[in-house]
Amino acid sequence: MKVAFVGKGGSGKTTTSSLFIRHLAAEGVPVVAIDADINQHLGAALGLSDEEVASVPALGAHLDVIKEYLRGDNPRIASAAQMVKTTPPGRGSKLLRIGGDDPIHAMSRRFGDVTFMAAGQFDDKDLGVSCYHGKTGAVEMYLNHLVDGPGEYVVVDMTAGADTFASGLFTRFDVMFLVVEPTRKGVAVYRQYTDHARDFGVKIAVVGNKVQTSDDEAFLRSQVGDDLLTCMGHQPAVRAMEQGRPFNLSALDGSGREVLRRLQAEVDAQPKDWEKFSRQGAEFHVKNAESWANKSVGVDLTTQIDPEFSMALEASVLG
Repeated sequence: MKVAFVGKGGSGKTTTSSLFIRHLAAEGVPVVAIDADINQHLGAALGLSDEEVASVPALGAHLDVIKEYLRGDNPRIASAAQMVKTTPPGRGSKLLRIGGDDPIHAMSRRFGDVTFMAAGQFDDKDLGVSCYHGKTGAVEMYLNHLVDGPGEYVVVDMTAGADTFASGLFTRFDVMFLVVEPTRKGVAVYRQYTDHARDFGVKIAVVGNKVQTSDDEAFLRSQVGDDLLTCMGHQPAVRAMEQGRPFNLSALDGSGREVLRRLQAEVDAQPKDWEKFSRQGAEFHVKNAESWANKSVGVDLTTQIDPEFSMALEASVLG
């Protein structure tokens, strides 16, 4: 399953996603953690040193390599230069499997039981001339071509705010966990997300964070209703982790561990809908092509959509 953690800045989404990643790893299941936040703090939240994080190649800095590999011998994609972030796979494209022997997973690094990947951060040449979509575009291409199998998880810490909706990236996930504080600002972000996602059948589950009292939980319930999946209360061990002290999941109290189990149960309960995944990928590719990509590349990119290609069939063949 492909899972995103989203929310407003300061809501605790990076911390919450790191706890969930640690939980999955402790369960012994294959998990890929991707830092797609402009602040690039997921590695530190997972307990990695600065040197370990720096050893992970930035996906956004290797777009040419990623495009050249993924297009394979797909006759609808004449060159890597004609591949954009929304280009869907077709016959001849290279598909990815978690743990596969390919140039994209070669950019990951394994730390303990977690495979870690990073979109990359802004550097000097990006400032003032680029936006972060160039980095998250690499993540979108990865997800577009990834055939994740049963019991496999990809967890992406997304950039704060509604930037996720600047392309079709938000439709690449089976579940989006929206981390919300019990405040009016937090609820406003929830309404923004649900308004954007309403017509696309995207599963959004709210994780209340920094919930201190029953009144906090009641406030969230009154504002988001049944979308409130669970709440994370005060956890001294998490504060210690955020201060850089050694951390282990066993330091969480029972309620904290139950929150993580609830998140996994919600993910596991979602059906895998490859048909919708492919249909929405094609829809957003057409939107992007007609909006900017055709003009940028100089060809009609809508012809890249292969009506004879089926991710559902590929998934069934690959098992």
